[in-house]
Amino acid sequence: MVFTGLPGTGKSTLAEEVGRRGGVPVFAGDWLMGALKPHGVLAGLGRPEFLAMYYGLLETLVRRQLMLGQSAIVDCLVDDATVAGWAQLAAEYGGQLRVIECVCTDLEVHRRRLEGRRRGIPGWHEVSWDHVERMRIEYPGIGSEHLRVDASEPVEGNLSRVLGWIGGWKDQRRQ
Repeated sequence: MVFTGLPGTGKSTLAEEVGRRGGVPVFAGDWLMGALKPHGVLAGLGRPEFLAMYYGLLETLVRRQLMLGQSAIVDCLVDDATVAGWAQLAAEYGGQLRVIECVCTDLEVHRRRLEGRRRGIPGWHEVSWDHVERMRIEYPGIGSEHLRVDASEPVEGNLSRVLGWIGGWKDQRRQ
């Protein structure tokens, strides 16, 4: 499963709750990068190299889970090319990819959510509204099949929608 969307749209909240309920590990790109930053691994990387490392690390972790016959949840922004690659990866191991896009259609609510949160990721920065605006341009959304949930709605309702949508989703290799 991939939870995608701009920062502050509830993707981490939903991914972590689904992971807790299903006993599935949740891999978040920002946590990986935060672990590497204090060691100088990211110093001097250009944006293309940074993104290659970011997505490469996530894909490696997901591949390992799939090799073990287990599921994985990823919490990060994706584009259609990444979704296509990860769908192929899942199929390679007899699984299927489910994508949940988190949005916030009310800009005031989105900004308040973002500015009121503290992620507390060791070694990593908090995200500013300017960063979200840049990401909105770089990641205009995805066109592949997915569920879209809106953070201007209550979290409980969005969680119910996600759980209902993935309700039939199981790792067929374990059955």
